[in-house]
Amino acid sequence: MQNSFAKDVKKGLNAKLKYLESKYFYDEKGDYLFQKIMELNEYYLTDCELEILKNHSEHYRRFFQNAESHFSLVELGAGDGYKTKVLLEHLAENQTNFSYLPIDISGNVLKILEAEIKREIPKLKVEPYTGDYFNALDTLNKQEAGRKVLLFLGSTIGNFKYKDALKFLKKLNQRMNREDLLLIGFDLKKDPNTILNAYNDKKGITEAFNLNLLERINNELGGNFNIADFYHYPTYNPVNGEAQSYLISKKEQKVTIKSLDQSFHFQKGEPIFMEISKKYDTETINKLAKEAGFEVKENFFDQKKYFTNSLWTKR
Repeated sequence: MQNSFAKDVKKGLNAKLKYLESKYFYDEKGDYLFQKIMELNEYYLTDCELEILKNHSEHYRRFFQNAESHFSLVELGAGDGYKTKVLLEHLAENQTNFSYLPIDISGNVLKILEAEIKREIPKLKVEPYTGDYFNALDTLNKQEAGRKVLLFLGSTIGNFKYKDALKFLKKLNQRMNREDLLLIGFDLKKDPNTILNAYNDKKGITEAFNLNLLERINNELGGNFNIADFYHYPTYNPVNGEAQSYLISKKEQKVTIKSLDQSFHFQKGEPIFMEISKKYDTETINKLAKEAGFEVKENFFDQKKYFTNSLWTKR
């Protein structure tokens, strides 16, 4: 019986326009490479959101606290928690009564995050959950009473096209109570060259990150991709705000994946669609929130206004 990774790879590579799902970037090597991406000068997103969290941690604390004595801070796609720890430390230093529940598809990165928090913020209660966001929230709603503050940082919402982002947020809204909050990160439209450079760094780490998914198929599914026969190609459309990444076949070739019992033919120059990263403006953020059943309480910006963390409540 094929696992979900195998099924999704089979579906994607059999599509008329081949694609692979970006959620599978994150194995152990992928986690490491993404940490390296976040350290790049070109990848402005990390520094911008870190600036927002540092400057507004106290503001957030006042929003998060309510009449109840305890709330659950639930982070969707927590990763290594590099930026979130700024907020966690501020909340802990101010004796805020909360627990932290990081959710991620990568069990590896959650183990790293949990170990670091236990070392750096030992009094903080951490309950990691590996797997699907919605399954985790369904479980949490059965087990935990009181306010949930959901964090969806890092412009992860940009990995959806608008209609898919709307569908995702409606499902999220259904799992939230009236007193719950959502803090969500959006990368904003800006100079197209600045955006394109963020996905095409000079060191080639973003390219390695994308190519690693082919290596993962080789390692886990018995594929025979020759990584050197593909290259990373990013694009940005300033009209719709969509940055897209592709892997391009350098030659006509056939790739076999043993566990799928199938071979796939690639033409020279044929793309595999890998990822979308949509950029927003405040008008579109407000529209998205309203259509998904939320109200925007406040947008928090970095100094350059490259990025915003938007705080939402249920309407």
